Amino acid sequence: VQLQASGGGLVQTGGSLRLSCAASGRAFSAYTLGWFRQAPGKEREFVAAIRRSGSTDYADSVKGRFTISRDSAKNTAYLQMNSLKPEDTAIYYCAASAGYGGSNPRDFGSWGQGTLVTVSS
Repeated sequence: VQLQASGGGLVQTGGSLRLSCAASGRAFSAYTLGWFRQAPGKEREFVAAIRRSGSTDYADSVKGRFTISRDSAKNTAYLQMNSLKPEDTAIYYCAASAGYGGSNPRDFGSWGQGTLVTVSS
């Protein structure tokens, strides 16, 4: 599956953004879809995942602020980000896993190109 992330931009602290991850290829609904982020000088970290069952997982740092969802009819996953903080600034990547797809980036075999989110203080 090929992925393309979009929706990043510059937003003030407390603002919102919605990221989209458009997928091409077959069996979109069979994949676990995840969002990861990487800030300058830091390792890539898990943000959220949604599995084929619809179950979701979130990093503690975004729980209650971010919501992951998917629309199988549109082959698209979303990350709604509310109450953004400067520490959310990063390049956000969407990824797909044919398996369970945990919080380890190595669980995901397909990656989009990333979209930059900048939160100003």
